[in-house]
Amino acid sequence: MPKVSKCDKYLFVHFVGNEPEQERISFAVSEDGYNFKALNNNEPVIMQTKGTRCCRDPFVLRGEDGYYYIIATDMKCTDGWTSNHALVTWKSADLINWTDETIIDIRDYEGFEHCNRSWAPEVMWDKDKQAYFIYWAISTEENDCAALYYAYTTDFKTITQPQLLYERKGIQTIDGDIGYNEKTGYYYLYFKHDEDQTIAYVKSKNLAGPYEEPSVVCSLSPNGVEGSTIYQINGTDTFVMIMDEYGQGTFFMQQTTDFENFKPVNRKSFSFEGVYPRHGSIVAITDDEYDALVKNYGI
Repeated sequence: MPKVSKCDKYLFVHFVGNEPEQERISFAVSEDGYNFKALNNNEPVIMQTKGTRCCRDPFVLRGEDGYYYIIATDMKCTDGWTSNHALVTWKSADLINWTDETIIDIRDYEGFEHCNRSWAPEVMWDKDKQAYFIYWAISTEENDCAALYYAYTTDFKTITQPQLLYERKGIQTIDGDIGYNEKTGYYYLYFKHDEDQTIAYVKSKNLAGPYEEPSVVCSLSPNGVEGSTIYQINGTDTFVMIMDEYGQGTFFMQQTTDFENFKPVNRKSFSFEGVYPRHGSIVAITDDEYDALVKNYGI
């Protein structure tokens, strides 16, 4: 992997709403990990050309090869909440020029021929497998209760046969987000706790599980939340979790050093200027990448 300069800034990749023209990739940036400003006037920076031509829940990562990748839900929600069956991916060397748009159709895999939800993919590098571990929610016409599945990829164009990651019988389980505690060796799988519209977690010593029960509710927002994402504040032991207060048009922010015990961040201490974000993800970027994004899109 090419040497990467110190990453002191942040990029937030998200979408902004439920209309087709809002189901696009939008960017915001931050210098401190708490206060974000929209790029490009919060207008899309990537226009999807394949699949539904609409996407949601984008996840961004810097790959082991030095390239950035985005993977998202290929979905137009005006077609219905049980209408999608694919993921969409892109690749970039500079965060500005995105290529290799690829649709990964989950119906092509055995047992998922009648997939009707393929939602909110995220990715971690599995050093033991030397491959990318993709995990996301799937439901089918035969079993309309979504569970979390995983597969591996090396190219973000094809995946292995999806395998069950975590399921709660009879309860929708979506919006998986995994954090890793290097001190304890535990993986924390956060997800939308559908019973009370909170975020809960289960944990495991293995990325692919099994994950320990019972689940533990950890979100502190007084409002219904979903789409959590956890990221580290550069140079510290602090991890911030943001989540979509989808009924309020706002986001909530809380932080932790051990992945279990959280404290709310005062709403006056974080901001999303010019941004109405929905479910997205955050990646650390270099000063040069930050400056290039601001120069290209405007802030």
